[in-house]
Amino acid sequence: MKGGDSYSFRGKHISLALVSLFLFSTLMWTWERNPIATTLRSAREWYHLSSEFPVEAPMGSVGNTKLEMGIEQSLIPITGNRTKSQTDTEGAKTIDSIPAESPESQDNQNVNSSSKSKVCNYAKGKWVADTRRPLYSGFSCKKWLSTMWSCRMTQRPDFSFEGYRWQPDSCNMQEFDRSAFLRKMQDQTIAFIGDSLGRQQFQSLMCMATGGEDSPEVENVGWEYGLVKARGAIRPDGWAYRFPKTNTTILYYWSASLCDLQPLNITDKQTNVAMHLDRPPAFMSRFLHHFDVLVLNTGHHWNQGKLTANRWVMHVNGKENEDKKIAEIGNAKNLTIYSIARWLDLQLASRPRLKAFFRTISPRHFFNGDWNTGGSCDNTIPLTNGSEVMQEGSSDPVIEGALKGTKIKILDITALSQLRDEAHMSRYTVRGTLNSSDCLHWCLPGIPDTWNELLVAQI
Repeated sequence: MKGGDSYSFRGKHISLALVSLFLFSTLMWTWERNPIATTLRSAREWYHLSSEFPVEAPMGSVGNTKLEMGIEQSLIPITGNRTKSQTDTEGAKTIDSIPAESPESQDNQNVNSSSKSKVCNYAKGKWVADTRRPLYSGFSCKKWLSTMWSCRMTQRPDFSFEGYRWQPDSCNMQEFDRSAFLRKMQDQTIAFIGDSLGRQQFQSLMCMATGGEDSPEVENVGWEYGLVKARGAIRPDGWAYRFPKTNTTILYYWSASLCDLQPLNITDKQTNVAMHLDRPPAFMSRFLHHFDVLVLNTGHHWNQGKLTANRWVMHVNGKENEDKKIAEIGNAKNLTIYSIARWLDLQLASRPRLKAFFRTISPRHFFNGDWNTGGSCDNTIPLTNGSEVMQEGSSDPVIEGALKGTKIKILDITALSQLRDEAHMSRYTVRGTLNSSDCLHWCLPGIPDTWNELLVAQI
């Protein structure tokens, strides 16, 4: 009997085990088809998928630049199609889509969401009188402002041009506050690269950021960027200053054409200089990773007289240009602008925090002749040709076209500056003698201050 009881007890255990196994299998089969289980399993798998990240494009000729792609293990979940790339007309790869939830994706989402609403067109608006202008004194901002551009230091008798500010039509642009600006730009570097009008914008921002005061605490850090005066040079190739309390750096580098300039014979001071139309300035290539905000401009040095005087010889694809169409000044300038925009856009793929701007051309106001044929700009009455800009597109279609489809923002100042012919240097000088009129550069304080207000509003 005892043996029978033992076998009966074992049979019950085996039956219970079989029933438990059946119930467990049924439960797992049901769980596998449960949507919740599927969701949880997918979430775990996200963290083991590989994703593609852009690798910095080579710093060479724009036409030959390619954006290489590196494959890395990512901790970023991918919630859609895998990252893809497409090839543009120049053979350079650009990012078509990026992993969801990445910083780049968040930026794109912000852009997409803002584009659905009304986007502010800062270039469309009007000039309005403002008794709180100017933003700084032309008398006191001596450390940062070139004397030749400080109209308050000349014999000019009228300064009504200082009393206006720009009011965009479709958005509220906050009044510039230097303390708020420096806090906003803490631990960041703003770089201006361009011609003498870019230098004016740089000096304007220095005066705005210091309130036009001497500010001895501001450090000269030009040496960090090789911006030191060479022996025999009139001035260095640029300047760089740092505000130590916020670690904010503002710099300027002179590059009138935005081309890479290379002497053909470094041992000969009279050598010709290769003007590589399809390469960015070496300075920009070298220090781009230091910049958080970059503002480019070019335009007025694109004339045969300047090229001849500087002994600049056009080069494309690393050799002297033989294409007669490219040799035409307008075509050469356009090639450079489009090339630099394309190169910079490729760099932005690996530098999502860099905000890049291309400023449109600053208008000239020579009347009854040009700069060398007696042209002048003697008007002293503000806004004689109107106060409003109502057009939607830019008055600089070359810059506008070059930036289309890129991440580079347009700093559109052409049309609003066109209305201010009374704000140029005109014929007045610091020496007190009348000079041939400068109807290209602006008095400071003046119109470049507005350019910087538009820049700060868009940073």
